[in-house]
Amino acid sequence: MSIPKEKQLSGTQREPAQSRGEQIQAAEHEAAKQRLLAQAEAERIPAEETTRAVPDRRWRRGQP
Repeated sequence: MSIPKEKQLSGTQREPAQSRGEQIQAAEHEAAKQRLLAQAEAERIPAEETTRAVPDRRWRRGQP
């Protein structure tokens, strides 16, 4: 049982549209990733500017 030419043709016509949609989605995903990376870099605090953790005094005295 073979597939009629009309069905074959419509199937091949749909594939580029799907692949184009996937390309658009991939481009949007990459753009969103770049925006997130840029935002994270802008909000990053350099290690030199962070404060060093100081142990709680009660633990240094041996109290639970």
